[in-house]
Amino acid sequence: MSNLPDESFRDTIATIDKEGKRNFIFPKKPVGKFYDKRKLVSYVLLIFLIASPFIKINGNQFLLFNVLERRFNIFGFPFWPQDFYLFVVMMIAGVVGLTLFTVAFGRIFCGWFCPQTIFMEMVFRRIEYWIDGDRGAQIKLNNQEWNAEKIRKRLLKWFIFFLISFGIANVFLAYLIGSDTLIQMVEEGPLSNLSTLIALLLFTGVFYFVFTWFREQVCIIACPYGRLQGVLLDNKTIVVAYDHVRGEGDKGRAKFKKNEDRQSAGWGDCIDCHQCVNVCPTAIDIRNGTQLECVNCTACIDECDSMMEKVGLPKGLIRYASEDEIVKKEKFKITTRMKGYIAVLSILLILMFSMILLRTDVDTTILRLPGQLYEEKGKNISNVYTFKVINKSTEALEHITFKVVNPKQGILKLVGNQEIHVKKADLAQGTLFVEIPAALLESDNTKINIEVRQGNKVIETVTTNFLGPRAFN
Repeated sequence: MSNLPDESFRDTIATIDKEGKRNFIFPKKPVGKFYDKRKLVSYVLLIFLIASPFIKINGNQFLLFNVLERRFNIFGFPFWPQDFYLFVVMMIAGVVGLTLFTVAFGRIFCGWFCPQTIFMEMVFRRIEYWIDGDRGAQIKLNNQEWNAEKIRKRLLKWFIFFLISFGIANVFLAYLIGSDTLIQMVEEGPLSNLSTLIALLLFTGVFYFVFTWFREQVCIIACPYGRLQGVLLDNKTIVVAYDHVRGEGDKGRAKFKKNEDRQSAGWGDCIDCHQCVNVCPTAIDIRNGTQLECVNCTACIDECDSMMEKVGLPKGLIRYASEDEIVKKEKFKITTRMKGYIAVLSILLILMFSMILLRTDVDTTILRLPGQLYEEKGKNISNVYTFKVINKSTEALEHITFKVVNPKQGILKLVGNQEIHVKKADLAQGTLFVEIPAALLESDNTKINIEVRQGNKVIETVTTNFLGPRAFN
């Protein structure tokens, strides 16, 4: 007979049955100190997620990700497409930071901070416990025939789930189009914004599907972060771990017997009560070691501590620990790999904050009108341009003018008003003409400099191309 450990659990997942159909999980309601802390963290994050689109700083939405209009606000600071390099650096810093966090503390982000987990476990699941009852009652309700009780509970639960999904969709839409626009659409009524209503219902359908049916499959199947664990975790990573040295002892696990000296008998402290599996939201057995499905939610820690207390054994059989701490009794320390990630993250953060501090409040582009050639006006050559002035600041820009400074004899004329006014976090665009004496043109494609002024103050200098006759080449 083989002495190899049983690895069959790696060939299947609890959410799929032997026939390949969906197997719904009915986890036991967690109770304990970690669950209480998770509730506190979750409620703070829920308030943050829901309130962020409606908070204004200097008139700017706290968080806005308007992809359609390419306008973004991060912590009240407006960002434009011209600031895309900043966004890239932020994303890279975020990825490196999450990688460092995972190398050090495993998938703790999933169990404590992920919006999917927070909404699923702290909103939808708690409503389910309130309507359907705990694990045993849910299994019984699921298996019983469709009678009046089951129909009533199912319809009530599905209706509440739909309302919450609709609310989440509205908040999600506020992040995309802006809370002011969303509120305006609500005031105008759905018939005036049918396209937005359809999009809102689609978002509602997606959230309803995820939290009513797909559930933990998001973490197991859809989320790419879970796949990174196999690459990032090592024996020194702090994870939710089962102390197999203490739990298995010399002879393995055994059911609890009153007045038995388990240590003398060779049994480990694990009493094989299976409660750590019953309480797990992904239905894994943590005693099999670190697994892709584990989101480090700590439900098994609370449940195991409760059982240990009942049978008079020390708590901490399942706890936050590394493999080396369990086997070698080594305390957590910063490894060379962690130091490398810290160094890279520090460089990225310094670079990011430097870019933010050096970022200008005004970004002006002046480009020749596509498809237009030059025009001869006596001794002058004229080009037509389009301009765009982006105000990234939180104050309006008044009395904006342009002036050609190289060559100094250049003449600039705006089409329409001679002064430009740009609202805060907004842009102004239009058309202008530049005339330059032909004798001053160095080639058929000359670089010219145009100053952007606010009153007498030069706020930016823009370089653009000026097209002239080829004879001047």
